[in-house]
Amino acid sequence: MEGQKSIKPHSIAWKDRKKGAVAGVTDVVSFDENCVVLETEQGMLTVKGKGLHIGRLSLEQGEVEMEGTVDSMVYSGSNPAKKGSMMKRLFR
Repeated sequence: MEGQKSIKPHSIAWKDRKKGAVAGVTDVVSFDENCVVLETEQGMLTVKGKGLHIGRLSLEQGEVEMEGTVDSMVYSGSNPAKKGSMMKRLFR
């Protein structure tokens, strides 16, 4: 089915607040050693901590692996996969 966006399952797997992976990622909005903001199938995910590092990134597969000390993970917004692209939402 051409033209349709395939929705990837979204999941988070983390071990000891030090290493983990996020699936269902559609974009990396921003990142530094204290904060990583990911656009996922379920909304924006903000990961805050110390020494954060993206070890592997594959947007084709929708996967991000990270290392560092995680202090918090917070979702904001709604499911972008159901609402369309960011640009589409801005120019309604």
